[in-house]
Amino acid sequence: MQKTVSLPFMLLGILFNVCLVASNLLETKVIQLGPITATAGLIVFPISYIINDCIAEVWGFKKARLIIWSGFARLAITLPAAPFWEGEESFNFIFGLAPRIAIASLLAFLPGSFLNAYIMSKMKVATQGKYFSLRAILSTIAGESADSLLFFPLAFGGLIPVQALLVMIATQALLKSLYEVIILPVTIRVVKYIKKIDQTDVYDKDISYNIIKIKDL
Repeated sequence: MQKTVSLPFMLLGILFNVCLVASNLLETKVIQLGPITATAGLIVFPISYIINDCIAEVWGFKKARLIIWSGFARLAITLPAAPFWEGEESFNFIFGLAPRIAIASLLAFLPGSFLNAYIMSKMKVATQGKYFSLRAILSTIAGESADSLLFFPLAFGGLIPVQALLVMIATQALLKSLYEVIILPVTIRVVKYIKKIDQTDVYDKDISYNIIKIKDL
């Protein structure tokens, strides 16, 4: 299998990580949209799942696994600052990342993203590459639901009433999945275009889904 990195893959990988960083900047703010309570990360975070779908569809689970782990590099944000560094307060102010929220985001990100890529991969083989729209929607619903189920209790448990927390979990998963449905026509066109110019359409047959096999490309 070709191991070179194509330009479309590199650009999507960069955009994936930009979306993750941006969503973390916004995730600490709880917003009210009429009767709906959500976090501001809702604006950006679903794009990472759309990109995840594109990468898993075009280049397969192995490349999606690599990109997902690259997003985990955000862990550097939570590392303690050197005692002599005086910019910690300003850094935390700019990124808005309380340690609890940062850790919750990272712990929820991995299962949600890997579940999304796994379902896309398995369903592509099972359907022989057909029904991309259905596969993208179902994988996103599963991934976003897993992410929300982990993130909100870890980040806001004890700070927000349980009933409100449950509503936020359901609302966030639903809205993020709806986001995928609305943008789906664009996603389909992007996937077709990338497959055409990159001459790539991977089917994950006889591969390992072990998430730590990063070198297995």
